[in-house]
Amino acid sequence: MTYEEFLDEITTLLTEMYDLSDEAAIKLVVDAQANDYFVTHDDKEELRSVEQAKIEATALYTAKQNKNETQRKQQQRQEQKKKTR
Repeated sequence: MTYEEFLDEITTLLTEMYDLSDEAAIKLVVDAQANDYFVTHDDKEELRSVEQAKIEATALYTAKQNKNETQRKQQQRQEQKKKTR
């Protein structure tokens, strides 16, 4: 599949597997692309498969969830510090 088809597949999988809106899934893929996450996939056609798209969709979603959780915990710590002052 082409690089563009591969990114479209990841976007579709994000909406199907994780019930994300089209906009949220597109943003995840575009942000990853902007951070050069898919450079290897662009260079190596064998990495652009449906199976690999599933792996990448899972990785992107998991990374986003981990980032959100970390931010939530940081905010809680900041709030606790303010309360103890």
